[in-house]
Amino acid sequence: MSQTTYKPSAEEVKSLREATQAGMIECRNALVDAGGDLEKAKAKLAAAGAEKLAKKAERVANQGLVEAYVHAGGKIASLVEVNCETDFVARGEKFAGLARDIAMQVVAMNPLYVDRTGVPAELLAQKKAEFEGQAPAGKPAEVKEKIVAGKLEKWYGDVCLIDQAFVKSDSGQSVGELIAVVAGVLGENVKVKRFARFALGE
Repeated sequence: MSQTTYKPSAEEVKSLREATQAGMIECRNALVDAGGDLEKAKAKLAAAGAEKLAKKAERVANQGLVEAYVHAGGKIASLVEVNCETDFVARGEKFAGLARDIAMQVVAMNPLYVDRTGVPAELLAQKKAEFEGQAPAGKPAEVKEKIVAGKLEKWYGDVCLIDQAFVKSDSGQSVGELIAVVAGVLGENVKVKRFARFALGE
C-alpha cells in the first residue's frame, strides 16, 4: 500500500500517541508518511521534535513545574523541575504529564545527572581510562576508540536522565526523545533543570 493512500486507523493513531505523547494530528500525519510503519512513525516524530527543540534551545525557559512522584508504599520519591517558556504551557495537561513521567523516571531508574554536561570531568576521565583498560589487547587504535565510545554511550544511558530509555516506552525511546516530541507539539523550549530522589533510610 502506498504511503500517499495509507489511512491509519483510530487505534493506530491512539497507540502512537500513547507511545510518544505527540498530538493526534501529528501522529496521524507521521503514520501516513511512514506508510503505517509504527517504528518509522515514532522516529519521524522524534526527529521532528528534536529539530524544533534545537531551534528553540536559545529561548529562555523560566516557567514550568516542580513535580513530585511518590512510589507505592511511600518509600521512594522524587522531585523534578521541568522548565518551559510560558505559564500557559506550564498549566497545560500535556506539560504536566511530561513532568510526571520524568519524576517517575527518576524514581524508577535513579539517574545521577540531568545530562552529559553535568558529569564531572574527573569522573569522565576515570571512566574513559577504565573502559580503555577493558579493551582487548592487540586491537588497532581505531577499534579500541570505537569500543570505548560504545561503552561510554552505554554508561551515559545508565547515569544521565536525558540518555536513559524511557520506562513507559517499549521501543527504546529515550527521555530526551520524549522531551523533544512533546516540545515540538507544544512549540516551546522544554528542558529538565534539576531533580532529587529520596529513598527511605538512604
